[in-house]
Order: sequence, then structure tokens, then C-alpha cells
Amino acid sequence: MGLENLPEGLRKEDLLRMYRTMVTARRLDDREISLKRQNKIFFQISGAGHEVIQVAMAAHLRPGYDWFYFYYRDRAFSLALGMTPLDQLLQAVGAADCPQTGGRQMPGHPTSVGLQIPSSSSPTGTQFLQAVGTAEAGHRGLLHTELGERVTNLQSDAVTVVCSGDGTTSQGEFWEALNTACTLKLPVIFMIEDNGYAISVPVEVQTPGGSISKVMSGMPDLLVRECDGTDILDSYQAAGEVAAHCKSGLGPALLHAHTTRPYSHSMSDDERMYRTQEEREEQERRDPLTRTRATILELGVASEEELDRLEEEVVQEVADAADEAVEHPQPEPDTALLHLYSETVDPTGAGFDTEAAPSYQEEGKLLTMVDLLNACLQDEMARDPGIVVFGEDVADASRAEALDEVSGKGGVFKVTHGLQRRFGGTRVFNSPLAEANIVGRAIGMAARGLKPVVEIQFFDYIWTAFMQLRDELAMMRYRSNGTFSAPVVVRVTYGGYLKGGGPYHSQTGETLFTHTPGLRVVLPSTAEDANGLLRTAIRCEDPVIFLEHKHLYRQVYNKGKNPGPDFMIPFGKAKKTREGSDLTLVTAGALVKRSMDAARLASDNHGVEVEVIDLRTLSPFDMETIAGSVRKTNKVLIVHEDSLSWGLGSEIAARIADELFPWLDGPVRRVASLDTWVAYAPQLENAILPQTADVLTGILDLAGY
Repeated sequence: MGLENLPEGLRKEDLLRMYRTMVTARRLDDREISLKRQNKIFFQISGAGHEVIQVAMAAHLRPGYDWFYFYYRDRAFSLALGMTPLDQLLQAVGAADCPQTGGRQMPGHPTSVGLQIPSSSSPTGTQFLQAVGTAEAGHRGLLHTELGERVTNLQSDAVTVVCSGDGTTSQGEFWEALNTACTLKLPVIFMIEDNGYAISVPVEVQTPGGSISKVMSGMPDLLVRECDGTDILDSYQAAGEVAAHCKSGLGPALLHAHTTRPYSHSMSDDERMYRTQEEREEQERRDPLTRTRATILELGVASEEELDRLEEEVVQEVADAADEAVEHPQPEPDTALLHLYSETVDPTGAGFDTEAAPSYQEEGKLLTMVDLLNACLQDEMARDPGIVVFGEDVADASRAEALDEVSGKGGVFKVTHGLQRRFGGTRVFNSPLAEANIVGRAIGMAARGLKPVVEIQFFDYIWTAFMQLRDELAMMRYRSNGTFSAPVVVRVTYGGYLKGGGPYHSQTGETLFTHTPGLRVVLPSTAEDANGLLRTAIRCEDPVIFLEHKHLYRQVYNKGKNPGPDFMIPFGKAKKTREGSDLTLVTAGALVKRSMDAARLASDNHGVEVEVIDLRTLSPFDMETIAGSVRKTNKVLIVHEDSLSWGLGSEIAARIADELFPWLDGPVRRVASLDTWVAYAPQLENAILPQTADVLTGILDLAGY
């Protein structure tokens, strides 16, 4: 076999460069294993056995032009794009000046703004939907000029590659990502590096028929290619085919590469417990480094001596990088909270406080919360062409030609009604019925410079997106040391008091989000507050969970006037809705009205004057306003809709007891839902959810203490 057998476009210098990268990746694995045993690094997972397909794919793509979503074995891929051994070793030692994560993320998770490698994550499968969102941002940017101006590095032939092992294809988000990529014909390469095992579980147990490419062979508009991921020539040719397909705008592709895993899954695993000696020997014969070296020699690209010299150079280069890396200090303890939120845009600051000077539109006209949320979205989408709105049923009509004959949906509760008509289907569109799909795509779009404002139709169904929300959305800025962020607004309807809502249309559970570092959590109780807080959520640079209480959408008592296109309420600023001297009542959402009614009854019938505080935002919450009131009244009652145990009231009560104990003349008490689900029958619902009478009882009991 001679050089004439090289695939078209592959030169001998390319082959040598790829081999050098492969050897570098393997020697880095070996050096990290050694450092781990010396306790100089603290985690190690290798990419050994996957090197060939990674360098082959990198040869057809462009760093800083195309986009790359990696998983924890893509060491050779990131090296081939331009990362250095020192970059990777600085991550391994947890160095403060690690350019990827600043000591926040584990090794094996490459990140680079310049190379367009968004922050890599550990949960298997979350990267698929984010990659689709990043490709989709480019796709929509090419369709809409103003939107395209907000898309980072918009190119007509750029592709997004997303990598994973075979085991990860068992995740539902793999299907959800393919679903959208194929539906929109997005330029996404799904590169599956199949080493035959997901830790100890063999592929035939993971995948029907033991082959993901066969399973996906009938997927419409998906090019499927399979290759020997240990053969450099076969891998190079297959990678070139799928890259050319996606660059030509023909839709997504799946490249199924059969690799090996010569080392155990990680240093916490021992493959000898579940793989036979014969199987391990066969794997050794397919080692991609051994096979690539043999191919180079057979083609006459280099001699044994030249390859020996190359390998010796790499060993020394890696050793030098390791010696340098271990000298770099870890981050200082006082930086532990750095990059949890934006360091430059503070939504709790005065710049977001225009509440005192509203510019009322249509003077005198009172509007519902739905109306004023819609007004805010209208204003903000007109102000910022980078905003995209999507979710289930949010469009007026997915089939735009129907808009001449129908009134339009605009969400189950009509909050987004009219947005598609005004701003077009490129910026306002429906998603599949899949909550992780919505949030994952939004994260990918945000990485590309857009501002997604997405809707989860019911809080009760948000849980399929919880991995994307907690491990991705909330953590993106922190784990990337501030180099990537995901300023997504997630609007979600919330809460009970519906008479017949039952357990699947009445859920609360906001503490799961207030307990998630990096998220802002908002719960307005009035129409004007909803307008101002949503505008703050959109204009800030942090991810926001915006809870919209269904019961409050169209109430008469919380209507307000349109406060104008620049009306904002800062996060962490509570509102005192009633002055009082005998007792402080802290509440939010649908309990504000019930608390006000109870406070009025306490005053009229019992002479007890209650000061009522509407939190408005739950994370952060306004401890300063609470403290000022408690110092005045010396007693405090916390009222919330979520169940009593482990609810938000527990945290607020603990803070009050810790910080305000000298001012307390009684116990800190709570009124909340029973520790159960909200039942369907109205009589049960009324017993489970806190009512005005329950709040009044709590007030009087505490006042008489």
C-alpha cells in the first residue's frame, strides 16, 4: 500500500500531524493517571481508544468557525482544534488560571470561547439539545436579518458537532435532539464514539440490536454513516462525508464510529471485573495508536525511527507541561462565589429600579396580569431583536398560512398571543411537547448570543427539564469561570386555587429552584409587578425561573395599568402592601390577597394590626425589608402556598431566628399547605391549600402569644 491509497484531500503531513495529536492525547492520559496516584490531581477519565475518529473529524472542521459540544473522552479532538497539553493539565490540577474553568469543573471537560467549544458537562446526554440549539440559532439567524446580527459568528456553512459514547444514546434527550435537528434540517453532526460499553454495561444491553446506526437508519432527513473508529483512513473518509453533507445544508448526520476502550471507564472502575482476558486481548489488537502507526509505516509516510523520535518528543512535551501545571496554585477560597451570577449586570441594583416613575400608557385602563405580561413581551421583543420566544403552544399558529382564518393560540393562557403575528415565525415558534427540549435548545441558543424567553406550559411538567435546569442552565457561567453563560428566562405557570386543578395542575415546589445556586426565582402577585419583574428578567444576564400563578392571571383585584416600556422592579426588593404594628406577615403569590383579607379581618374584628410584605422574588429574597418590619412588630408569620415542611418558610424562619432573635417576642410561625398533593375534589383542595381563615387563625394565635 502506497500514498496513492490515501483518501482524497489527505496528505502525508496531515497524517503525521493527526498521529502526533493521538500520541499526545494518550500520553496525557498516562501522565494524569500517574498524577492522580500521586494525589496531585483529583479525578481522571481517559479518552484512550477514541483518538482516531476524533482527529479525523477535526481534520474536516474549523475551530472558531464551527461549533463543538464535547463529552469527557474528547481529549484528542480538543487538542486537534488547538488546545494545548498545558491547557488540559491546568484543568486537571484545578489551577486558578486554568483558561477553561478556573478550577471549577473536573478534568476531561474542555471549554474554549475562541475555539467555540461551549462548557462541557458531566451528565450524559445534556449536550445533545444544547448543540441543536446552537445550530438552530445560526439557522434562524440566516432567515432573519436582525436576529442574525445577534448570532455569534454567523456563517452559512458552519456546522455543530456533538459527541457522546454509545451508552448516552439511551438517554431520551438524544431522541429529542434528533427529533428537532431532523425536523428543522439543522447542520448537526451526531458523532457516536461506540467503544462497546457504558461503564460495565455492554452495548447489546443498552441498544436494540446493539447498533445505534441501525436503530436510526429510518430517521427522515438524517444521513447515517458507520465506520471503524480505530482505522484512520476509514474514519477520515466517513468524517469527510458527514461534514460535507452538513456544510451543504442537507440536514443533520449521525456518524457511528466503533472505537475501543483500552483503559477502564475511569480510575474508579476496573474492567477486569466484567471483561474477559480474551476480549481485552482483542481490544489491544485494535488499539488505534498501534493501527495508525502501522498504517503510516505501510504507506511509507515515515520510518520507524522518525515515529520513535516523534513519540519521544511528545513524551517530553507532556512531561514539561505536567511539571509546569503542578506549580500553578488553586483558586483562593474567597473566589468560591465568583461567577455564580453575572459580575457586570446586577438585577438587584438601582439600575433596574424604575418602579417609582412608571410611564403609564392608556391612562386609567386596568389590565390583567396576562395583558401586562404580554405587553412586556411585546415591548421587549421590539427593543431587542435577539429575543426568541418558544415553547408548547406559544405561537399563534405553526402553520402560518392559517393566520388569515384563525384568531391564533398564543399559549394556553394567551400570554404570548399576537407575538408571532407581529414578530414572525422565526422569532416566535412552537416546540415539541418535550420540556427538556425547550430548555436545552434555549441554553444552546444563549451560548450563541440570543436571548431565549421560553415557556413551560405547566409547572407540574417541568421535571423532565430539571437536569437541563439544574446541571446546565444554572451552572453554565460558574463551571466555565464566566466564559460562557445562559441568560435564559423560563416562564412557567404555577400553583393551585383552580377548583379542579388536581395534583397535576396545582403543583408548587419553588424551593427546588431557590435551592439551585445560579438561578433567580420570581413570583409576582400583581399585574404591574409581573410586567416590571419580567422586564428585569429579560434584561438581566442571569437565568431566571419566572413563576406565573395561574390563579392570578385574570383576577380583578390585582389588575394594573401598563407602566410603560422601561418599567423595572429589581430582584430582591419586597413590597410592603399593608402597614402594621403588631405582627409581620411575609408572603408571596396567591397568598398575598388571602393574607391581606385576613389582616383586614384581624384589624376590624380583633384590633390586631398586621404588616404584610409581598416578597415578589424568592431568590434573592429581601431580608432587609423583613428585618426592618420584624424589629418594629417583634412577631412574624410566614404564609406560603407550598407544603409546610421543607418549604420557603423554613429558610426565612431560620434566617429570622438567626439574625433577629433579640427582637422576637414570640415564635416564628408558618401557615402553608398540608404535606400532600392538591386533590381534585374542591372540598379537599380547600382543606389542603391555605385559606383566608387559616391565615387569620395564624395571625390571632401568634398575636395572643
